[in-house]
Amino acid sequence: MYHKFVPSQYVKKVFDITPQMLLDKGIRGIITDLDNTLVEWDRPEATPMLIDWLRSMKEAGIQVVIVSNNNELRVKSFADPLGIPFIYQARKPMGRAFRKALKLMNVSREHVVVIGDQMLTDIFGGNLNKLHTILVLPVAQSDGFFTRFNRLVERRIMKKLKDKGQIMWEEEN
Repeated sequence: MYHKFVPSQYVKKVFDITPQMLLDKGIRGIITDLDNTLVEWDRPEATPMLIDWLRSMKEAGIQVVIVSNNNELRVKSFADPLGIPFIYQARKPMGRAFRKALKLMNVSREHVVVIGDQMLTDIFGGNLNKLHTILVLPVAQSDGFFTRFNRLVERRIMKKLKDKGQIMWEEEN
């Protein structure tokens, strides 16, 4: 069961993921979480660095869809100025939002990656849907109420996986 929480890949931050890295793997679409993956959970808009990253993906022909468990106002106000399609109240790790994102992009699952900061929602959901998953370190050290609970559970899962030698991921303090 624990293997469903293991990402296909780890990076420290979303900016470590380059268009060329994705193109080399045949990736044509990104399903990404928003809060603490792209920006801090309480930052209302994209940073200039994130805008450049998103532009580089678009220029490379890689589509991006934001899939967030957050509410419509939060996700829409972030995504609309960037012209990025989004799915709010996604209920990750449930599969419906992932399937909807695949349909929006019209890209087969073999050519899509899921990027997120949470094992219980992003990685578990991506793995259940047989998608390539990339775990990033959370952008902020603070979290909303439900995410704080998830982090407690994740730490236990991470310890189990480390003890079994299934992951070599080290979080920064």
